[in-house]
Amino acid sequence: MDRTDFLKLMAVLPLTEATMKLKELNKITETFNSTEKMPVLFLGHGSPMNAIEENEFVKGFRQVGKTIPKPAAILCVSAHWETKGTFVTAMEKPNTIHDFGGFPKALFDVQYPAPGDPELAKETKKIIKKTDVGLDQNWGLDHGAWSVIKHLYPAADVPVIQMSLDYTQTPQYHYELAKELSSLRDKGVLIIGSGNMVHNLRMIAWDKLHESGFGFDWAIEASEKMKKYILDGDYQQLIDYKSQGRAFDLAIPSPDHYLPLLYTLALKNENEKISLFNDKPVAGSLTMTSLKIEAA
Repeated sequence: MDRTDFLKLMAVLPLTEATMKLKELNKITETFNSTEKMPVLFLGHGSPMNAIEENEFVKGFRQVGKTIPKPAAILCVSAHWETKGTFVTAMEKPNTIHDFGGFPKALFDVQYPAPGDPELAKETKKIIKKTDVGLDQNWGLDHGAWSVIKHLYPAADVPVIQMSLDYTQTPQYHYELAKELSSLRDKGVLIIGSGNMVHNLRMIAWDKLHESGFGFDWAIEASEKMKKYILDGDYQQLIDYKSQGRAFDLAIPSPDHYLPLLYTLALKNENEKISLFNDKPVAGSLTMTSLKIEAA
């Protein structure tokens, strides 16, 4: 609704109703007041056990949380919510989803009771023009979101919504869609992509599971190329990852954990810098490499 239409509406409404509408509008506006541009994060989330273990990667998540302004809300694009079409969670109280099996009971006992943000969901739907975004009432927060966000904001006092990955679309499509989220950064919203740049569970070296820093040759080759493209700003090579050769084929056997990286990179402006953290391989066929985009 533009200003002219709004004034016309106020003119015909009874005074009490007009006052209520004005208060409602102010509430929405206050939620998304312009702020200093928020950073963007890509978090290599790795094993769900990172939610309850104390290790160097968890420390890295906590440290990066201390270096950025506390957001008004978080929008997370997680590898673990794939849908036909694009959706955002729009409930007041998202459930903590334990979308895994075979782990200790202590992990299933974890709850991350961060509130949702229906108004942010509506705002996200409004600003995306590339597709019609659905407002979801059923999903919640999967472990790609809560297992890492809990280390950034352990009090669960920052509202969180998730945005799904449309598995029918191309990497180029996802990259272009992500660009449409840019205005949220000016409204106090921290956008997080959560996945892993190198992620091949079928080739995990189980005997090296707890040996930080071990990577197969192909995993290290793919990781180094990815980081070079990232730091050089050569994102088209990353979008066209299927044409990068055998190391990339092994590193990205399916796109789910890789696409959140493209969402993060799409939001970088020319005058911003990228810094890497948690930059290590684990178990041969995974990397925990994470990145932060912020003003230079």
